[in-house]
Amino acid sequence: MGISLGSNRYGKAENRVVRIYRDTPRHTIRDLNVSTALRGDFARAHTDGDQSDVLPTDTQKNVAFALAKEVGVPSPEEYAVALARHLVGAVPRATGAQVRVEEQAWDRIPVEGVDGGHDHGFVRRGTETRTVVVTVSGRDADQRTWVVSGLEDLTVLKSTGSEFRGFLTDGYTTLEETTDRVLATSLTARWRWEDPGGVAFDEAYDAVRATLLSTFATTYSRALQETLYAMGRAALETDPRLAEIRFSAPNKHHFLYDLARFGIDNDGEVFHAADRPYGLIEASAVRDEASDPGEAWTDVRSFL
Repeated sequence: MGISLGSNRYGKAENRVVRIYRDTPRHTIRDLNVSTALRGDFARAHTDGDQSDVLPTDTQKNVAFALAKEVGVPSPEEYAVALARHLVGAVPRATGAQVRVEEQAWDRIPVEGVDGGHDHGFVRRGTETRTVVVTVSGRDADQRTWVVSGLEDLTVLKSTGSEFRGFLTDGYTTLEETTDRVLATSLTARWRWEDPGGVAFDEAYDAVRATLLSTFATTYSRALQETLYAMGRAALETDPRLAEIRFSAPNKHHFLYDLARFGIDNDGEVFHAADRPYGLIEASAVRDEASDPGEAWTDVRSFL
C-alpha cells in the first residue's frame, strides 16, 4: 500500500500588527491580527526534511510588520493584497498565498470642546471585528487575486417585529409558535468583490455594514432565514461591485421566563438569554451574473 503526501500549507498565524499614523497631531490606529499561509511545492520539507524551498514562518512574520510601515495600512484589504503578493514573489516554489486579517476598531474618546473626539486618546469598540481574506494564486501574468471582506461578532437584537410559526412538527416537537419574539444574533458576514481594483475599502465597509444593520432593524422577520436573505439582497443592491455575500448567524434565543409561579405577570418583558444550544443559520445571496468564485472561499472556515 503506497502512501504519498497530501495537500499542505504553512505560515505564521496571528501576528498582532498595530500601525499608528503619527505624522500629524491627530493620530490614527490600524489594529490588525494577521495570519499568512503559503502553498506550493514544499514536498521535500515533509518527506525529506529539506528546508531549502521553505521561507521560515519567522520571516513571514517580519514581512507582515515591515509592510505595515513600507506599504502602510490604507485599508486591511490593500495591506493584505500587498502582503500576499510579496510572499508569493519571495518564494520560488510557492503557487499561492492566503492572508487573513481581523481588525479591531478603536474610536476616539469624546472630549468636551473637541470636535470628533480626542486626537490621540482611543477606546476599543465593542466585540465586532472587521475581517479580510485575500487569496493570491499563480505567478506573473497568470496571477489572480481574490478579496473577501467581512465582519464577525456583530451582535444585533430586535425586541419585536419578529415571529416564528407555521413550521413542520413531529412527535418530538415542543417549540410553540409565536407571533412576537426577540430576534438576536451574533452575525458573521463576508462579501466577495467582483473586481477589487479601485475600491475604497474603508468607505465600502461602512456602507455595507450600515445597509446590513438598517435592513435588520426595518425588515419584519418571519424567520432569521428571511432576514438574512433580505440583508444580503440589500447589500448587493447597494454596491454593484459585490458578487456575493455569505452569512453565518447563530440564533441567540431569548425565552420568556416563567414568573407565574411567583404570582408575577410576565407580559413579554423578562427573558432568559440562552447561549447554547442554538440554531445556526447559514445563507448566501449571489448576483445572477457573478463570476465564478475560483479560490476566493478556499479554506475560509465556517462558510458554505
